Formats: sequence, structure tokens, C-alpha cells
Amino acid sequence: MSSRESSRITKKRLYRRLGFALPVIFGAVLFLPGASVYYRYSGGRSCASCHEIWQPYSDWHTSTHRNVLCSECHGDVLTLNAGFHLKNIRQLFAHVRGEVPEQVRLQPDDVQQVNARCAKCHRQEYADWAAGPHAITYKEIFLDESHNRKVHLADDCLRCHGMHYAGGIRDLVTTTDTKGPWRLHDAKLTEQPTVPCLACHQMHREGNVLARPTVKSIEPGPNQAISTPSLGLFDRRELDYVALDQLSLPAMRDGEREIKISPDIRQALCYQCHAPLVTRNVGSGDDRTAMGVHEGLSCFACHQGHGQKTRASCSTCHPQLSNCGLNVETMDTTFKSTKSRHNIHFVKCGDCHTKGVPKKKATPDRASLMKRTSGFNQIRTSASN
Repeated sequence: MSSRESSRITKKRLYRRLGFALPVIFGAVLFLPGASVYYRYSGGRSCASCHEIWQPYSDWHTSTHRNVLCSECHGDVLTLNAGFHLKNIRQLFAHVRGEVPEQVRLQPDDVQQVNARCAKCHRQEYADWAAGPHAITYKEIFLDESHNRKVHLADDCLRCHGMHYAGGIRDLVTTTDTKGPWRLHDAKLTEQPTVPCLACHQMHREGNVLARPTVKSIEPGPNQAISTPSLGLFDRRELDYVALDQLSLPAMRDGEREIKISPDIRQALCYQCHAPLVTRNVGSGDDRTAMGVHEGLSCFACHQGHGQKTRASCSTCHPQLSNCGLNVETMDTTFKSTKSRHNIHFVKCGDCHTKGVPKKKATPDRASLMKRTSGFNQIRTSASN
């Protein structure tokens, strides 16, 4: 066969393929915008047309976000995912092929996209989170040489740092030994957060629609037990949420003594990652249970919910000067310097007062104060005469 004949056959094949593809492309151009509008304004009915989506659809109808269109969080038909494929068309083809999942799960790329869309409505909360420690990236966690040279990377790391990652530690990073060098298999994860909003918030959770109050409510006290319906831990093993009311606060100990813990149930979520060893001794493992002078305080008495900022924590409860006459915010604790020997979570009076804690000066009672005032008035009256 001559090269001219071969070229003619190749062109025929190309024209044949284009003849098949052009109607599909033309149909998609006409179909997708209309489908996108229907999807956006059908009140979620288009989502529920697939039988496996009925449960999330039903949950959404009773959730805090029930007045928010599905597309506001999940994107519409024309939304491109990270691989530049039409996500919903991909799912449609999967249905045509009979690949219907038992339950619909967000893929890791979808989680990151939904996370970014949270900022549209929750601007302050998102900004606090983005500036706080929970927005730490895969690069900062898993490519930290000082940490990796001391501890072997393991699947358990993903329990807190990478709850929505689909795979094990060996799929994420190489190597997992303490020698290195270490690198991420998927470079696009480098700047993605390991603890996105959906790690601690379940969006399709029953709750009241948020509304601006007509009267500003009184700020809850540091130990008041409060919670929001969306709070819950995403369990990467079960690929589902454990609601806050199903989590419990541990009974913590200082040696043999059981210490007092604030009843603030939100702390149960903190304990899932900032957890003690099996001994449940304060300060073991990653535990930060308050004890010493702060025993019984909730984590949220000092830490803000999203950004964990603590800059004004001391002045929230303390006057500038303590009983010792020292400025509380300049005392030698880790609040001032991370190099301090006195961790703010565990600091005790005896840590500074090694020779014994001085007794508080007795406050004079009202009777003795009146007596002193009466005597002073008599002296002032005599002097004036």
C-alpha cells in the first residue's frame, strides 16, 4: 500500500469519527445549559431522580442549609472538577454502564471544592480557619523532615491529618521510613488542607435555619455546654460522620486523682485528635486537658472555634494584674513563649511558688470596714472643730 492510499484511509477514519462525535458535541452544547438551569432551580428534585441520592436529599430538607441550592455547595452540571472532566456527565455514564453505587460519597477532589465554597457564606469563619492551624497543608504535615526523622509515617496519621484522603499512607507519601527523602505521590495535594471544614462539620445534618437575631444574645460562659447540629467527626474508616451527641468526654486523671473536666460537649470533638494515651493521664499523648490553675475550663474558654486564636484569652477572665501583682499575659508560660517550662494547659501555682503558695490577703468584712470608716469620720470631725 502506497503512502498516498494509507493517508486517504486515515482521513476517512478521521472523518467517520468526527461524523459520530459532532452530533454528540452539538447535543451536549444544547443540553448542558438547560440541564444546568434545571439542576440549579429544581429544588433538589433533579438530584433525587437517582435512587441512591434519596438519603442525602432527605437529610438536606431538614438541615440548616435547606434553603441553600445544591449547586451552591456542589457546583452545577457545567462545573469542572480538578481533572477537567464534567463531574455529573461522568456520573451519568457510570449509571448507563450499570455502575450504580450503594451510597453517594464525595470524592477527595469534591471535598476540597466544597470546602472552598464555604467561604461564600461563612466568610469570617473561613478566614479564621484559613489563618489557623487546622488549615495546615499536606506538605507541611507529611514532608516535615524533623518529624519524619523521629517517627515512622503510618496510616493512623490520616485519622486526623487527611480524613478525606482516599488511600493509605503509602499511596500518599514515599518513603515512610525515617531516612527519607520524602515526597507526595500526587503533587496537587501539596497546598491542600489536611483538615478541611468537612472534617468536623456534616452539612446534611438536621438543624434550624440560621437567621440574624433581632436581639443580640448574651455570650455563653466558658463552661456552658453548647453545640451546633453540624458538629461531628468524619470517620475515614466508615466513610461517615459520628455526631457530637454520640461522642463522649473521657474521664481524665492526674496520676490516681480524677480531675474536673468542663461539661462543654464540644470538647468531645477536640479529644478525637488531641487525645491522651490509654492511661488517660493528663498531658500524655497529644492531650491538652486543662489542669492546675485552669482545671475545669473548657478548651473554648481560651481557643476560638475556627481559628483557635488565643491572643486575648487571658484578659477575657483575668484583670491585668494577678493576685501576685504580676501582669498575667507576661508571666512565664507557653502563652508568652513556646520555650517556657510552664505549659499554660498544666501550669500550677506551685510551679512558680516553689517555697509555698502565699495566702491571699483577707478582705475586711463590711462590719470592720464600717467601724474603720466611723473612726476616721470622728477624727476628721474633731480636727475640723
